[in-house]
Amino acid sequence: MQAARRTGRRQLVTTAAFIAAGGLVLTGCSSGEETNTEPTNNSSEGNQAEGDTAVIGFSGPAADHGWLGAINSAALAEAEKYPDIDLRVAEGTNDANLQISQVEQFINDQVDAIVLLPTDGAALTDVATRAMEAGIPVINVDREFSSPFAARTTVLGDNYGMGVSAGTYICEQLGGQSDAVVAEIAGIDSLPLTQDRSRGFEDALSGCGLEVNNRVSADFTVQGGEIAASQLLSAAPEIDALWNHDDDQGIGVLAAIDAAGRDEFFMVGGAGSANAMREIQEGDGVMKATIIYPHTQAADGIRLARLLVQDKAMSDLVEIEVPNRVVLNAPVVTSENVETYLPVAFES
Repeated sequence: MQAARRTGRRQLVTTAAFIAAGGLVLTGCSSGEETNTEPTNNSSEGNQAEGDTAVIGFSGPAADHGWLGAINSAALAEAEKYPDIDLRVAEGTNDANLQISQVEQFINDQVDAIVLLPTDGAALTDVATRAMEAGIPVINVDREFSSPFAARTTVLGDNYGMGVSAGTYICEQLGGQSDAVVAEIAGIDSLPLTQDRSRGFEDALSGCGLEVNNRVSADFTVQGGEIAASQLLSAAPEIDALWNHDDDQGIGVLAAIDAAGRDEFFMVGGAGSANAMREIQEGDGVMKATIIYPHTQAADGIRLARLLVQDKAMSDLVEIEVPNRVVLNAPVVTSENVETYLPVAFES
């Protein structure tokens, strides 16, 4: 029985890999009754019903950053909600070679699915592809592999959308002031995610006739944010709006702003930490908004892995298969909606 189930799943994974770049194949059937009242594989009742145990391997990052720590804890918390999930958790790491060995162990253990937030998407592509070829669906989280054959499903935050949201909010607040000075404190410039955020920001600003006048990059750390912000503030004697890509490094950015005694501008954060939201809620500082980059991505990956293993689908879609790609939204949090988002924010 187990061998037959694994063979069937291997065929499904292989098919999904070959059509990964072009969409999904509609397969499967309903319960067959014209007046069907039984839960289907994409009904809410069917999804929540306990099924065969899904053995899921999870490998994520070292929790050396508030958002990364939240990614891991949310994934574990999600797995605990389901009695039919057996979660095998590898030690968090920033070492690509160690993570490769972790995935190899999952393959050897013949887990049913793997949820993987790679420390380096390109470096983990080969071993993820090998897992897929072994009939184990891989759910790629946050950092994409370099081949569509390496994952059955990919769950991403919208980095470009973060930039667009930040730029659009700033355009709205500055109200057509074409001479306004806009500054940007980016993350690590060599990372595609930083490049995407900056590109989205620039594109949104151009829509209202603004541009980035002063820009520095940091490293997603508190210390790096403080150093970068100090440099920026020294170089720019007057600023109207500032976007900081990351709320963890934003702690350092706010410290530098306070030390410089600057308050002539408003600041937009990134990621959506509880610290940033409390600053917004208090309303007496420069922090006026932050852009969500969901820390639920691995938790979403855990849930999708369970659906895949149990041949289920997403209940709010007509489609009877789990999508190949899920891109989460990048909403703006302000004083008007902060009470909605704060209860589910992560601590930085």
